[in-house]
Formats: sequence, C-alpha cells, structure tokens
Amino acid sequence: MTHTERIAILDFGSQTTQLIARRLRELGIYCEILPFSTETEAVLTRETRGIIFSGGPSSVLSKDAPKPDSALYESGLPMLGICYGMQLMGQYFGSPVVPGAQGEFGPARISLDKSSGFWQHLGSAMDVWMSHGDHLESVAEPLRLIASSESEIVSAVAHNKLPVYGVQFHPEVTHTVRGAELLKNFAYEICGCTGGWSMESFIDSAVKDIRHTVGDKPVLCALSGGLDSSVTAKLLAKAIPGQVVCIHVDTGLNRKHERQQVEEMFKREGTVELDVVDAGAEFYGALAGVTDPEQKRKIVGREFIEVFQREAAKLKDVKFLAQGTLYPDVIESVSVRGPSATIKSHHNVGGLPESLHMTLIEPLRELFKDEVRHLGGLLELPDEILHRHPFPGPGLSVRVLGEVTKERCDILREADAIYMEELVKSGWYRKTRQAFAVLLPVRSVGVMGDERTYENACVLRAVDTDDFMTAKFTEFPYDLLAKIASRIANEVRGINRVTYDISTKPPATVEWE
Repeated sequence: MTHTERIAILDFGSQTTQLIARRLRELGIYCEILPFSTETEAVLTRETRGIIFSGGPSSVLSKDAPKPDSALYESGLPMLGICYGMQLMGQYFGSPVVPGAQGEFGPARISLDKSSGFWQHLGSAMDVWMSHGDHLESVAEPLRLIASSESEIVSAVAHNKLPVYGVQFHPEVTHTVRGAELLKNFAYEICGCTGGWSMESFIDSAVKDIRHTVGDKPVLCALSGGLDSSVTAKLLAKAIPGQVVCIHVDTGLNRKHERQQVEEMFKREGTVELDVVDAGAEFYGALAGVTDPEQKRKIVGREFIEVFQREAAKLKDVKFLAQGTLYPDVIESVSVRGPSATIKSHHNVGGLPESLHMTLIEPLRELFKDEVRHLGGLLELPDEILHRHPFPGPGLSVRVLGEVTKERCDILREADAIYMEELVKSGWYRKTRQAFAVLLPVRSVGVMGDERTYENACVLRAVDTDDFMTAKFTEFPYDLLAKIASRIANEVRGINRVTYDISTKPPATVEWE
C-alpha cells in the first residue's frame, strides 16, 4: 500500500520499539519499523518525513555496537534518537559517551530548556522514564544541551543547525507522562507531517488495492474465527463481494463452540462462501505422544498447511490466498542483528509453499492489533469477535500441558467455557486483556462426596497489559474466583483442583507454553 508520508523508525533492539510506532499511529501518523541495517535508499524514500532511532540493549562503546549508515545523519531530514539512539547521535557528532557507572532507572524529573521549540507546549519540566547505563559525559558542538535530570545527567540534546534531537528517556512508554505530546511535536512541528492516518482512510486504500490486485478472480481466505482472520474476510467481502471463499479448519484444538460460532456468523453475513473442514482426528494423531511445546507448534503448523493445501486443491481457478498477518508478526519475524534476535517465527510470515501455486494477499500487514479491532468495528463485526481474548495459533495444544489428547482437550474446553461464562456475567471479561484456563500434567488427591479422587489440576490465568510486552495478573475479587473454581470442580469431570496464576510478565510469560 502506498502512503504520501511516513516516519521511519530504525530498530536497534529495544523491547519498546513497537510502542513508538503505536504512539505515532495514535497521533494519526503513518510510520514503519525497519531494522537499523536497512539500506539507506529504503530509509530515505520520497515519502519519509523523519527518522527515529530506537533504544537498544547494546553499548555504543562496544566494538560490534549496531550503528546506522552515517549518511542518515547528513540527510537533512529531522531525526530523533531515543536512549541508545541519542548516544549514537552524541558519539557521531563528537559528544563523548561514558559507561554506565551512574545510570538512571525508573522515574525521573527533567528540566527543559524552553528556548528550544522541541519542548513546545510542554512547560519547563517533565516527569519521564529512564532506563540506561551509558550516557553522554558532556555536550560539545555542534550539539547543545536542552534538558538535564536532577542527577545532572544529560537528558536531551539538539543540533545547532540540523533538525536533529536526542532524548535519554523513553517518550513512548506510559510512565513518561507527556511523552505522546513530545512525539506529536516531533512529527507535526519538526517533521512537518500532516497526519491523516486513520482506519477510515485505510479502508478506502485497502479496498482499492484489493480490487486492483485480484480483479474479478476468486480469493481463498484462511478463517480461524479469531479477530484477525474475521476482519480479513470482512474487508475482502467489502472490496470484492461474491469472490471470497473461506476455509475454516476445525483442528479439534479450538475453544468450545468455536466452529459453530464461525458458521453462524458468516452464514448471517451471507457475503462469503464458507467451507468447514473437520480435521480433528488428523491433528490428534499427529500430536500423539508429543509433550515438547515447540514440537507441538511445528506439528500443528505442518498439519494445518497439509489440510489447507488438500482443500485448496479441490477449488478451481483460485489464484489468491488471503491471510490475517499483522504488523507485529512481520516485525518479530525480522531479526535485528546483534541486539535483538527474532522473537518468534510465525507460520503466516515468509511466503507460501510453492506447491500451493497462489499469490499471497495480506491486507492487514501494516496494522497493529488495536487498529485491527477498530477496523473490525467499522466493518460491523459483532462484539463477540471484536472483543474476544487472544488465542494461540496452535490452540489448546499449548494450553494442555504434556500430551495432547481429545479427552484432555475436552476437559480443558469445559473448564475454560465456565471461566469465560462467569467473567462475562460478572463484567470482568472486558476489564481484563486475556484470560484462559490451562490443564496441567499433574494429578492430585481430592475428596468428592465420600470418595477419594485422583484427578487433574487446572490453572486459571488472566492478565492486565497495554502491549503484552509486560503484564500483571488481574486482581479478580476472591468471591468471583471461588465461584469459578467451585463450578469447575463440580461440573467438569476430570478436574478436582483449581488454582490461580499470580505471576507477572516478566519473569513469566502470558501463556504457559
């Protein structure tokens, strides 16, 4: 998709790089995240209005420190360096960087040089979030100091002639109270962006692109029933009504009633053709005896492709395949050399098997999850899809710890359904970002009636988070947890013990596998 303007964000391995992009998108600015080693020509494109260097875990003093092409500094385009990015700028322009014997971590208050337009509308001081060891020892020409912290460490610099700025803190995190306003100043006042990025404008552009790409040919869409694939199907139906064929593969690893919900929703819609494939036996067979979570993921991915290829081969003249790939999938599948390895590989990133003989269409490839949810609302998807909690691609295979069988998945499905039902009834489902049940490969002794039992243990998990990079457990009322635990133990045959996970991320992850 073409854009009239963008800000390029060079990623040096920071865990909050995606937050920079999200904040700019929220301000109506289109931006893209690129590896720091991206070819200069791909950074300095006609539509690029400014460049941001992200933070990162490396030290600029290290021999193999990741560094951008020096041509970027002299491009004349507005630039903003954040944390490690500012240290890169300081080093390039001759302001010495020293190791972090005196670092800053956590909240800090900085004093601003109000003579700099960089701080427009921000007053004389800011509460910010610091997370650094190395820092600028001093500021030398052509840079000048425009902010310092109470510990007298250089907090921000500006170039005397070029529109180049650096901040030692992280404006993208919510702990920097007015960080969004600072990014807005940079984008609109310094880069001269006009904005205009919105989901309404995205729909118009996406519809035109889809029509131009596929013409009057049919498009096959992989439909899981989750938010991403459902929005993809709806967007395609809007662009090319009557040309969309959806395949829903029932792997046997879905949540309770998921298949029925998909069938009912798209039958009501009446805008796409839906083919449902019952492949549960194949997936359970392939997973038999497997306990390693990474192996489970690979097996589920492989089986899905095989089933999908088989079904696609039955259709004639289908030359295009649509997937609900999102921007974070793309970013996380591109390794940043040195500071950041590939976080995880995604089955829907990186092309298609040659044997499929189709051209890939990814209409959501530029969007973050929150943007997709907004888009789904504009396309009038029902609330049960829009606000459904995230579900892993390998499904219940990674929530049934240990060996995956139909019996164990059925037990977990029932427990999870009770959990969700009570959260919805109590109003807590929309208050937490993700909740789910996990079945452990552990049995414990219990008493039901006058009999001794030896059954499975179930864990309930729920987290509060803005971005899923960090998360804290949701503090449900005790009486709600007690009610859920009682119902599961009494109504789900095979579970006699229910626990609640109070781990944060980090050190734990949101999912158990």
